[in-house]
Amino acid sequence: MDPQILGIHHVTAIASDPQANLDFYAGVLGLRLVKRTVNFDDPGTYHLYYGDGVGTPGTLMTFFPWPGAPRGQVGAGMVSATAFAIPPGALPFWQARLRAHGVIVEEPGVRFDGDVLTFTDPDGLPLELVTDGTADDARAWTGGPVPPQAALRGVHSVTLTVAGPGEDCGSTRAVLERLGWQVAAQVGARTRYVLGAGGPGATLDLVCAPAAPRGQYAAGTVHHVAWRTPDDAHQSGWRERVREAGLDVTPVQDRQYFRSIYFREPGGVLFEIATDPPGFTVDESPEMLGSGLRLPPWLEPMRPRLERTLPPLRSPEVTGRG
Repeated sequence: MDPQILGIHHVTAIASDPQANLDFYAGVLGLRLVKRTVNFDDPGTYHLYYGDGVGTPGTLMTFFPWPGAPRGQVGAGMVSATAFAIPPGALPFWQARLRAHGVIVEEPGVRFDGDVLTFTDPDGLPLELVTDGTADDARAWTGGPVPPQAALRGVHSVTLTVAGPGEDCGSTRAVLERLGWQVAAQVGARTRYVLGAGGPGATLDLVCAPAAPRGQYAAGTVHHVAWRTPDDAHQSGWRERVREAGLDVTPVQDRQYFRSIYFREPGGVLFEIATDPPGFTVDESPEMLGSGLRLPPWLEPMRPRLERTLPPLRSPEVTGRG
């Protein structure tokens, strides 16, 4: 059985204030808070997951919010932009909505076959909205403040920026191809890769930037990008293939809602390969997703202390559906 990468599972970034993060991603962008838990490797901080109604892999943007964290520097060796899919015709709505919330929005541009709207979140994290007529309407969260006809339809793509001074992108390209990504187009230093037919969740851009300074991880930067694999057996196959490629890969980590392995590709970007199952309803009903602090069994003994020390979170401040 050949291992399979199905596309983007999630993108995890670093934030500062957790309430500001919740207000922006749930209140402004209209994503659903599907899980309120903690960073399993650093339980003193939240891990917030946003996505569609049930946290479908491919719709997920997650955050480690460290209050008071300094601002990072986006640069080589990291994911330099995360794009969400929107339906054709929704771009004017988003221009108006973002500007009404005080977000500085660049003028729309065109990249390959889609219109692109570029902006940043409250921590300066680079974000994009990309129009795509193939986006799946089922990936829109219809219970939030954004009208269903304009709602985000999952992660469209990520941009990887690699190569510091004196380096090239060859080793990164080789790893992407080993993972199954195929070149679809190229414009200047930007190469578009797709899995299968491409489209939302199966697209990434690689920017080769030999003069770019190395990125510095802190608030406003992406920590890692996770690729989807259908089950444990396929993930095990990928672990062997990554090891055979000479890259250091972690043992399987139990993340409660999926299982993960991690490795850093030669250009410096941290990759994760995550299983689709078991999903976010293993410890909450679909109706109650994100409503309370959820902990894995091995962290339950810490609950009293964590509930005292984690910053309180209120429901996001939102404006209507227009």
